[in-house]
Amino acid sequence: MQFSVDEQSRILEMAWEDRTPFEAIEHQFGLNEQAVIKLMRKSLKLSSFKLWRERASGRKTKHLLLRSSSVSRGYCPTQYKQR
Repeated sequence: MQFSVDEQSRILEMAWEDRTPFEAIEHQFGLNEQAVIKLMRKSLKLSSFKLWRERASGRKTKHLLLRSSSVSRGYCPTQYKQR
């Protein structure tokens, strides 16, 4: 799939977010977890990719089936601050 620069930027941002599950990226952009990993590997420096992979692998919130029912949204309440 081809994505615009803005779409690719948003996918990378969603992948970095702890509370955004891979399923949300797949729903919005049609990329499953493996495709997101491939995109991240291609788009990031090796050291950044390794940091992201370690971080994403340890997060239950990155998978809908593993996340707690107390996580009811894909972002932290302080993520989008009012100006």
